[in-house]
Amino acid sequence: MTRSVRRTRMLQLAGAGAAALMALSACSSSDDSSTTKADKSGSASPKLSGTVTVFAAASLKESFTTLGQEFEKQHPGTKVSFNFGGSDTLAANITGGAPADVFAAASPKTMKIVTDKSDAVGTPATFVRNQLEIATLPGNPDKVASLKDLTKSGLKVVLCDKTVPCGAAAQKALDASKLKLTPVSYEQDVKGALTKVELKEADAAVVYKTDVKAAGDKVEGVEFPESAKAVNAYPIALLKSARNAEAAKAFIALVQSAEGQKVLTEAGFLKP
Repeated sequence: MTRSVRRTRMLQLAGAGAAALMALSACSSSDDSSTTKADKSGSASPKLSGTVTVFAAASLKESFTTLGQEFEKQHPGTKVSFNFGGSDTLAANITGGAPADVFAAASPKTMKIVTDKSDAVGTPATFVRNQLEIATLPGNPDKVASLKDLTKSGLKVVLCDKTVPCGAAAQKALDASKLKLTPVSYEQDVKGALTKVELKEADAAVVYKTDVKAAGDKVEGVEFPESAKAVNAYPIALLKSARNAEAAKAFIALVQSAEGQKVLTEAGFLKP
């Protein structure tokens, strides 16, 4: 074999080797890319969809409605459906089989109705607290300045039923002050008590600070020191009967997040 033929043969072999290396490198790169995409795809959280049914204390109506709208905005394809009312009634509905994903109560006592029946998943978490305040007619024409003033003769006062958290808290404050009060009516939830004053069917009601704030100029709020002895903690829990557990967990996470806490604090709730 001549020198020139040998040289040509070596160049051909070298070229073939380089082409093979390039093909192998491209294949390896493609495999790595596929693996990366698969890893990313495997670790991605599932997209949430469907309806989340939330049973919540009436005092949470304004703030939870706002958070529900934010949740739907963050998770297109989801819907948050609320059932607001007295915590004791909601708890009874849940233990009676009413379909719900999340329960947010206005007191640990009413949440216990659900946990005692093993209808909640895990331990309920306290996410806010709330304090009582007196709601009077705009301008406070009866000059109510204290809890004792509610016992004045002729003053029409409304309280929440004693089985409802706001009613139990009001009774606790009255007991701490050694005061006796006979209201013109007991309402089934805090919004019902507040509405009586808004409609001028009552002169005053013992409700939550958050409800006074939400009512704006329809009522006037009067703080009283005894309310500090009757602060309610609000627990929230995922329910065992949840039909949309993943979305329910995400809603609870939003409530407990810094964003959720900001909405609740602005509504007048106290930090947990």
